[in-house]
Amino acid sequence: MPETRVKDFLDKEHVKYVTIGHSPAYTAQEIAALAHIPGKELAKTVIVKVDGVLTMVVIPASEMLRLDHLRQTMGTEHVELADENEFKGAFPDCETGAMPPFGNLYGMKVFVDQSLREDDEIAFNAGSHDELIRLPYAEYERLVHPTPLIN
Repeated sequence: MPETRVKDFLDKEHVKYVTIGHSPAYTAQEIAALAHIPGKELAKTVIVKVDGVLTMVVIPASEMLRLDHLRQTMGTEHVELADENEFKGAFPDCETGAMPPFGNLYGMKVFVDQSLREDDEIAFNAGSHDELIRLPYAEYERLVHPTPLIN
């Protein structure tokens, strides 16, 4: 897989991270099982439209995105899942559906589930369906500045 914008960014910022290769997998729970990472510790990236603007929401792989909760938290009625065709062009260095949770590198605001902040590390797709990146959560937060979603 070609190097992604995220790896280049992490290297430039001198972040210590580990890549974890696995056989191709397409669902977050399947990836968690292959990589031997509990679903609550693997972050999945979901793209939504908030008032028509593409926005990144990062939640544990073991969770489902609750649009009603998201609408309430964001204070708007206009939140909906984005269709792959609406966002795949925004991630030219990534396989569709394998976007890393670094919306700041792709011009998107990022919201992160509070529960992911409770772990020392975060693991996520590296831009492909066969590789993960794991790094300290504090580094992720320092680099991305995500808005926390309170449960």
